[in-house]
Amino acid sequence: MGALCLFLASGALAAIIPADTITLAWTHSVEQTEWQERYVVRGGRLEIAQAAVRGSGAGMEPPEGAVQSGGWWRYTPVLPALDELRLARSDFTSDYRVCWGGRCQPLADLVPLGDQPTATIVRPCRGKGTEK
Repeated sequence: MGALCLFLASGALAAIIPADTITLAWTHSVEQTEWQERYVVRGGRLEIAQAAVRGSGAGMEPPEGAVQSGGWWRYTPVLPALDELRLARSDFTSDYRVCWGGRCQPLADLVPLGDQPTATIVRPCRGKGTEK
């Protein structure tokens, strides 16, 4: 099993998640709609395996092929694998929740927002020093 590393925008390692699959969840700042995206590490990169949105709203229409189940629109985005994922963070919006291994917790528990919140970078850990 791999691991995911969480970095501060400065590049400093902040936390390690001992899993190769995570789900990021958040509430849309305008529509107040719940979103989820599940990412899997494959070949040393992040692939989005599934996305889900509870309901819809302006500019948030479910894409073609989305299936509604239990109040969620679920779909598989067709996007290239990523070397890293940058999560914009702010004091003015709800923070992300991170889920893995059957548990969820606020991202702020792993990477505190600090005095000047900007971004948290998620990427597969690379080697013993988890180099950036």
